[in-house]
Amino acid sequence: MTNLQQIFRRPLAKASTVAVAAFFVIALIGFADATYLTVEHYRGVIPPCSVTSGCETVLTSAYSTIMGLPDSLLGSVYYLIMAVAAFLFLESRHGSGTIAAHHYAILKWALLGTVVGFSMSLWFVYLQAFVLHSYCQYCLGSAATSTILFVMAIFMLRRRQAKEDGQAERSPAQTAAQ
Repeated sequence: MTNLQQIFRRPLAKASTVAVAAFFVIALIGFADATYLTVEHYRGVIPPCSVTSGCETVLTSAYSTIMGLPDSLLGSVYYLIMAVAAFLFLESRHGSGTIAAHHYAILKWALLGTVVGFSMSLWFVYLQAFVLHSYCQYCLGSAATSTILFVMAIFMLRRRQAKEDGQAERSPAQTAAQ
């Protein structure tokens, strides 16, 4: 818990526009994948599996819904939140007002939210590999997408810590000389 508090107390390093834009695009890819599965679920159609075999087994298993909602719907919401947060961050950098004043907080919450997506992906990959013994290419694609977002988040959050650690190692005289 103290690590989480430390992360929120530290200001985020200037996030690269390119990195946040890539985060946004990857979140949109995840959103498209999860939304496709959600639409097919409500249509009652199992999407064709061309890369792996077992989409039907995975998508019709008892693990494919949570409280009556398809897992893919929850994934769509997750990816949409990640994409909106990245978009708000990118747009608020050039504006003013409430959102602009908190644009780094928005990005921090999004980056920390990737922990949830990554954790769920680990759970679903575990289920496919060790419980169902079948793989769904769309589910694996979503797991890859959430993993990429998680790794990107780690690099964006750690970048600030590395800069702070480098500053701490320098003496005040060295810092003043620069």
